[in-house]
Amino acid sequence: MATYAIGDIQGCYHAFQALLARIDFNPKLDELWLVGDLINRGSGSLEVLRWCYAHQDSLKVVLGNHDLHALVVAAGFVNAHKGDTLDAILQADDRDVLLTWLRHQHLVYQNESYLMVHAGLLPQWTSEQSAAYATEVEAVLRGEDYLDFLAHMYGNQPDSWSDELLGLDRLRVITNAMTRLRVCTEQGVMEFSFKGELTDIPVGFVPWFDVENRASRDKHVIFGHWSALGLQQRQNVYALDTGCLWGGQLTAMNLETKAITQVQSHPLDKPIKLKLKL
Repeated sequence: MATYAIGDIQGCYHAFQALLARIDFNPKLDELWLVGDLINRGSGSLEVLRWCYAHQDSLKVVLGNHDLHALVVAAGFVNAHKGDTLDAILQADDRDVLLTWLRHQHLVYQNESYLMVHAGLLPQWTSEQSAAYATEVEAVLRGEDYLDFLAHMYGNQPDSWSDELLGLDRLRVITNAMTRLRVCTEQGVMEFSFKGELTDIPVGFVPWFDVENRASRDKHVIFGHWSALGLQQRQNVYALDTGCLWGGQLTAMNLETKAITQVQSHPLDKPIKLKLKL
C-alpha cells in the first residue's frame, strides 16, 4: 500500500491518467491525496470529476478555488470566466451528483504526520486550529444553507484573521486563506493579486510558509495553487502544483518515502493559454 499526494489537476485528465499509470496506482491498495483544483481550464474537467467520484473510496480531497468557483457558477451566482471549461459538467446528466459530492469534500485534511490544504494557512493558526476552522466552512457547504454561503463567498475582505470574526466574514477569511493564499505579511494580512515567482513578491509580503514562527510547523504541510512556485520540498512544506495546465508537469509525491514522480502535460488536455495563472 502506498499513499500519494498529487498537485493541481485542473481538468488535465490525460496527464492525470498517465501519472496514475506511472505510479502504478491500485485503488484497492493505494490512496490518493488530491490538493484541490481538480477541475477547470483543462479539457477533461468532467472526466476528472467522474473518475474521482467513481474512486472516492481511495481518495482524500481538499477543495481549491476552481472547485469552489464551479459550485458558484453552477448555482447561478456568477457567470463562467473566459477560459473556464465547466460547460461539460454543467450540462451533464449526473451534474447534481458530481457537484454534491464535490461540495462535501474537505478544506483541510490531516493525519498524524501531514496536513493537506489547497493554498495555505495563516501564520497564527496551528494545525489543529486550521482543521477546526476548515470544519466550520465544510459544515456550511454540506448544509441546507450552502447557497447563501456561495452567494457571499467572493471578496477580499476581511483580509486578516481575528478570533472575533463571525458569520460570513469569518467563513470568507477561512476560505480565502485555504484556497487563495500565496503571500501575506508577518502579521497575516493576505494579498491576493500576486501570482508570480518568489523573486517578484511585493515588498512587505512573504510566502505564507516562510513567516517566522508559523504556528503550523508541527505538521508537514502539502499544498498546491501556486504554479509559479514550482515543486518545493523544504521546511516541512511540500508544494506540488508544477503547472501541468501551463505546459509543465503533473506531480505525485509518495508520502511514505517523499519520492517524486512526474509526467509532462498531455496535448489532448489542451491547456488554455492565458496571460495570468489563476
